[in-house]
Amino acid sequence: MPSTSPSRSGVLPVEKGPGVTSFQVVAHLRRVMRAPKIGHGGTLDPDATGILPILIGEATKITPYLIEFDKEYVATVRLGVVTDTQDLSGVVVETRPVPPLDRAVVQAALGRFVGTIRQVPPMYSALRHGGHRLYALARQGLTVEREPREVTVYAITLESIASPDLTIRVHCGKGTYIRTLAADLGTALGCGGTLASLVRTRVGPYALEVAVPWAEVRDARQGAALWARTLPVDSALEGFAKLQLDAAAARQFGHGQAVRAMGCPDGLVRVYDDQDRLVGLGRAAAGRVRPERLLHADPPRPRVLPA
Repeated sequence: MPSTSPSRSGVLPVEKGPGVTSFQVVAHLRRVMRAPKIGHGGTLDPDATGILPILIGEATKITPYLIEFDKEYVATVRLGVVTDTQDLSGVVVETRPVPPLDRAVVQAALGRFVGTIRQVPPMYSALRHGGHRLYALARQGLTVEREPREVTVYAITLESIASPDLTIRVHCGKGTYIRTLAADLGTALGCGGTLASLVRTRVGPYALEVAVPWAEVRDARQGAALWARTLPVDSALEGFAKLQLDAAAARQFGHGQAVRAMGCPDGLVRVYDDQDRLVGLGRAAAGRVRPERLLHADPPRPRVLPA
């Protein structure tokens, strides 16, 4: 098995299978890859499947940036059914007849949910209320008032209609509850709705097509093959401008000091030394860049990312 050296770092895009939590996937990979420092880049519900970026070693430091990435989902909405969890895992609380589904009517309803919208978080969610997770309160039969939250939906495409099901592709920002979107869509169509299935097809630069298939993740007993599929830390950061420093400036930056960066665009930048090794993330302004997140990851390796 590979060494447990703390320098082993990177991002492993995996496919999460059905019926397991994101935490269970992390715990399994921690054992298999012998990586004491490991996390993930955005929770998926147990019944949902799809891309789950696994952050290993120094890559765990970029978690706050990864959760800001846009995401894409393919969701099947079951119309005519309302459940307490907003998906088919819950208790059915109401059924209604489904009217004939005219594509133009459905697309008009979907258009209401594109842009900056407000969602009331579901009771079956990990948000906290009074120090308790909402799902824990819901399992006690309690319902508490939740403030609507603004989320961004960039686009929704109607993929297919097979009454009583609709399949939609959703491109959205962080914090968007696809279960709630399914329920709200059902309300907009006048018959109620719930989420029947959900696949996350992309998180930022990581597409499902490059993920390690769930069967390989589930059945893995040794970590060598998974380490070979692990991408460098900066594969997650390619959307940020790159700044390369000379050796002296890179040392200063690595010691937590701001350095000159003439010509660098203002904002968050990924910073490299003169050997093209990632030093960390910096915040550039007025010709200087100050460290925001220092990294001590492995030297860059060839990266395989979706086109």
